[in-house]
Amino acid sequence: MSLLSVKDASFIYSQKTPFQHTAVDHVSFDVEQGDFIGIIGHTGSGKSTLVQMLNGLLKPTSGSVILDGIDIWDKPKEIRKIRFRVGLVFQYPEYQLFEETVEKDISFGPMNMGLSENEIKERVLSAAQFVGLDPELLQKSPFDLSGGEKRRSAIAGVIAMDPDILILDEPCAGLDPLGRDVLLTQIYRYHQQRGNTVLLVSHSMEDVAAVCDKALVMDHSHLQMIDTCEHVFSQGDHLAEMGLRIPQITSIVDSLIDAGYPLQKGTLTVEKAVHDITEYLKKEGRL
Repeated sequence: MSLLSVKDASFIYSQKTPFQHTAVDHVSFDVEQGDFIGIIGHTGSGKSTLVQMLNGLLKPTSGSVILDGIDIWDKPKEIRKIRFRVGLVFQYPEYQLFEETVEKDISFGPMNMGLSENEIKERVLSAAQFVGLDPELLQKSPFDLSGGEKRRSAIAGVIAMDPDILILDEPCAGLDPLGRDVLLTQIYRYHQQRGNTVLLVSHSMEDVAAVCDKALVMDHSHLQMIDTCEHVFSQGDHLAEMGLRIPQITSIVDSLIDAGYPLQKGTLTVEKAVHDITEYLKKEGRL
């Protein structure tokens, strides 16, 4: 049984009004324990609406979201418990910081879960460590932190709840290249060490290729593909029809393949490309 299943789910904004708009249209897919899935699609494709349905912030207009075999809306009064298990980090989460200190902000979720004081403290320290926050920053006001530190503090607040599924909606938006690389590395390390399921919404094909195992592609409210990143990014022409591009290194390797070089289609990283090209040149006696 899958950890999370979306069954023929749709969501319509402003239903039965002149402004009616279908954001997610009859979408079905399964998420397994330990998956790291990148969710991609052009602006307005339905990505953010989809992930808000996954943790009960939005109720499907039709269809269902099933967690551990149970429809999350079977008991509407208990939907809050779902949000502890499926944690959602919004785009620009630092705008949600509100407490006097970073420590209090990170501890807000665990406190609402009714945990003991000692367990809350342990979770705060562990979450801060995962996102690379110096312990000395915990007693500072979150509004005195740098942009990257604010972002990591907000993410730590969700990680501290230890959700079974962590969803991040454009976590690297607005960060400089160094901040982006640091945050992606920390998210990847979190997934590797805890083994929790992670869903990463991103406009960056490079980010998805770098850390995710699978990619889910949305286009005009419909699910177009969900498969390994290698397979999805080997469909360059199909993605282009949806206004998406494959990672730059994948495009370069595809061009070399078209020129006759025996490389692997769907190559995702520079490291893999360098390795394969080096091995080919050695085999040909050119290196």
